[in-house]
Amino acid sequence: MMKRSTLGWGSVGALALLLVGLIIIFNYALAGWQVDLTQHHLYTLSRGTRRILKGIPEPIDLYFFYSRKTAENVPQLRAYGDHVENFLREISTDAGGKIRLHIIDPQPYSVEEDRAAELGVRGTPINDAGSKFYFGLAGTNSTNGHQAIPFFDPRKQRFLEYDIAKLIYRLAHPKKPRVEWYSSLPMSGGFNPQSGQMRQPWLVYRQAEQLYDLHTLKPGATSIPADTRVLVLVNPRNLPPATRFAIDQYALSGGHIVAFVDPLAASAAPPGSPPTVGGNDLVKLLASWGVRFNPEQVIADRSLALNVAGANGAPSLDPLIIGLGRKEMSRHDVITAGLSDVNIDTAGSLSPVKDAGTTFHPLLWSSTDARPLPAQSAAGMTDPSSLLSGFKPTGKRYVFAARVTGKVKSAFPHGPPQGVKLPSGVHVLTRSVKPLQLVVFADSDMLSDFLWVRHLSLFGQTLDEAWAGNGDLVLNTLDNLGGSDDLISVRAKAGFTRPFTR
Repeated sequence: MMKRSTLGWGSVGALALLLVGLIIIFNYALAGWQVDLTQHHLYTLSRGTRRILKGIPEPIDLYFFYSRKTAENVPQLRAYGDHVENFLREISTDAGGKIRLHIIDPQPYSVEEDRAAELGVRGTPINDAGSKFYFGLAGTNSTNGHQAIPFFDPRKQRFLEYDIAKLIYRLAHPKKPRVEWYSSLPMSGGFNPQSGQMRQPWLVYRQAEQLYDLHTLKPGATSIPADTRVLVLVNPRNLPPATRFAIDQYALSGGHIVAFVDPLAASAAPPGSPPTVGGNDLVKLLASWGVRFNPEQVIADRSLALNVAGANGAPSLDPLIIGLGRKEMSRHDVITAGLSDVNIDTAGSLSPVKDAGTTFHPLLWSSTDARPLPAQSAAGMTDPSSLLSGFKPTGKRYVFAARVTGKVKSAFPHGPPQGVKLPSGVHVLTRSVKPLQLVVFADSDMLSDFLWVRHLSLFGQTLDEAWAGNGDLVLNTLDNLGGSDDLISVRAKAGFTRPFTR
C-alpha cells in the first residue's frame, strides 16, 4: 500500500512539472495568437479592412480618447467602450507597425483635454461642474493631416468597423477624390434670364465643391477622366451617343456612379412652366446594369404625403411630395443608417432586372399605401390633393433608391454607336473588368433646396438651416463611393449590445 501511494504521488509530481513546462512553452510559442469566439465574429476584421491596413504607405497615429473612470458608472457604456478599445488594438496589431495606438483618459482642464478638442473629439458635459465625457477617435498622418470620429454613438455600433476603416483610409490617402458631375438642372448657379440676376448654386452642390475635387462633365464628353473616383449624373437628358458610350465604358471599368433619374423633374422647368416628362438618357444603361426604371410613371403615397401650400396658399396634403422616415430607409447600409427623414418630389420607382447578374439592395422605399400614376397626368395637375379622393393603393412598396453592385455587360454590345470615333489604341470593353458600384435614385428634385433647407437672414448674412436629411444622404453617398472598393466592401456587423434573453 505504502509503495503504491509513493508511486502515485511521484506520478502527480511528474505531471505537474510537465504541465508547467507546457505552459511555459505555449506562452512563447503562441504569443500573439487570438481566436474570435463571438457569435458574429465582432473582432475579426473584414477582408476590405485588412487590405486598407496593408496599403498604408506611412505610419499613422490613432488617439483613442476615452473617459474610462466616468464610464465605470454606466455599465452599458463601459462595456461598449471596452469593445471599441479591444477592436482598435486588433486593428493596430493587424497593421504590422503602420498604426501607433494611443489610449488617453483626458482629465478636466488637462493638456490631453485640449488635445482632444484640437483634433476634433468633442466632450459631452455630464454634470453642472463642467466635467466632460470623452469617447472618440482622432488620427494624424505624416503630413499633419487629421481626421476624427467626434463621438462613438452606441446607436451606430453596427458600423464601427466601417467608420474606423474610413478614418484610416482618409489619413492614408489624404488627396480629395475627383468627382465628375453632370446635371441638366441649374445646380451650379449662374445667370437667371427670368429674373435678370445671378443665381446661387444649390446647397448640396456647394457642399460637394468644398469636400471633393469637383469637375463639371461637359454634355458632349467622349470619355470620363481616368482618375475619376465618382461620376454623378443628375437628370441626364439629350446626351449625345458618344457621351452615353463613355459612361458605359466607365461603368465596365468598375466605375463608381451616383445617378439621379426622374420621370418628372420639376426643378428643370422654368418658373410657371410644366415640367418635361420622360426623356431620360439612362434608361437603356440602367437596364444593362440590372435596374428597371419607367420614365413615364410617378409614385403617389397617401400615408407619407407632406403638407404644402396649395393653389390658394392654404396648406394641403400632396401625395406626390413624400416625406420618408426611418421605416422607409435601410438600417443596414451606411448611406442611410444614420438618417431620420428624406423628402422627395414626383419620384419614380426602381426594380431589379431578372437574371442581370448584379445585386440590388433597396435604400429608400414607399409605404404600402401607395400607387403609380402616369407622369403626364401629374405634370398638368394643379391640385395634387385631389388625388386623395378615391385613392386606391396597390398594397406594395415601391423602391425610390437602391445600391447596385456586380459585373455587368455593355449597353452597346456591337461596339461604339454609329458616328462615334475613338482614339487609336483605345480598347473597347464589352463586359466588366471590375464590379460596378452604383447608387441610383428615382428622383432629382430631392437635391433642390426647397425640399430640405431653409435660407435665413441674420444681420445681413444668409444662413442655411437643414430641416431634412437630403443633403446628408447625398454626401454620405459620395463619401462612401469616393473611397476605395475595399472601403465600400466593409459591411455592417451585428451589434455589440445583445438582449438579455437567457
